Amino acid sequence: MASDCLFCKFVSKEIRPNLAYEDDQVMVFHDIHPQAPVHALVIPKKHIDSVSAIPSGDPIVSILTERAVKVAAQLGIAQEGFRLVFNNGHNGGQTISHLHLHLLGGRPMAWPPG
Repeated sequence: MASDCLFCKFVSKEIRPNLAYEDDQVMVFHDIHPQAPVHALVIPKKHIDSVSAIPSGDPIVSILTERAVKVAAQLGIAQEGFRLVFNNGHNGGQTISHLHLHLLGGRPMAWPPG
């Protein structure tokens, strides 16, 4: 865990996010600046800086996407469709250095995304 990481503070319960789901490996919470009617962030409880920092062979991407699909169903957006997005690095739009997957839905998604 990184002591200065906002998401690690969520995991440690130092700060309490608006949770949508939690288990022993993953936490899902609603984004405070939603870009869609449903916008949640799916994070691993272990600190990994970014997609580029995932150790070789680590199953975390599968774990995060599996949980995102589960939460999409719980939030009522699975049938109509949803978008999953990883941002990586500054130019990729990553603003917090803790791996996270955006779950977006509740409206039609445009392409290109921006």
